[in-house]
Amino acid sequence: MKKVGLYFGTFNPIHIGHLAIANHMVEFSDLDEVWFVITPQSPFKTKQSLLDNHHRYQMVFEAVQDYPKLKPSKIEFDLPQPNYTINTLLHLEEQYGEEYGFSLIMGEDNLKSFHKWRNYEAILEHYAIYVYPRISKGKMESQFDDHSKVVKVDAPIMEISSTFIRREHKKGKNVKPLLPASVWKYMDEMNFYR
Repeated sequence: MKKVGLYFGTFNPIHIGHLAIANHMVEFSDLDEVWFVITPQSPFKTKQSLLDNHHRYQMVFEAVQDYPKLKPSKIEFDLPQPNYTINTLLHLEEQYGEEYGFSLIMGEDNLKSFHKWRNYEAILEHYAIYVYPRISKGKMESQFDDHSKVVKVDAPIMEISSTFIRREHKKGKNVKPLLPASVWKYMDEMNFYR
């Protein structure tokens, strides 16, 4: 059974920080693959600046071409909105349960608010969570400190954000080095985030 880490996000756009984290997870943990699960709508974010689903999928597709262990996933595009992680996990289990074992990948900042997620106890009971370091404020819930399902991975700290890229690109700043070349090309040709 392949161990797959699910890396959820809007990836609006995907950037080199996302790629570095995903690649680190697949190379330096026991995960066999990482799937970028592109979320059409998060219960915690508004949709105003989101590119269409197919454009964000295409950018992830372009970004992972040279990384056979990294895959784009549009599994959530066809699920009811808003998407909740527990529903996506159950859907994936139904579809792929015999071939793959699924885990979540999240930043330390998200783990700090994980207790606010819908059905977080059920997620924690059935799935491992691979956590990468992030610089963030707030305290970690003590229940996650030494939890057997929480796997802390000593990945590089990436302080690049899609929000920063969109904002600075709109101002005319050169953000090209923060993006995989194929993503920059697509974004530039489509005139996104101007």
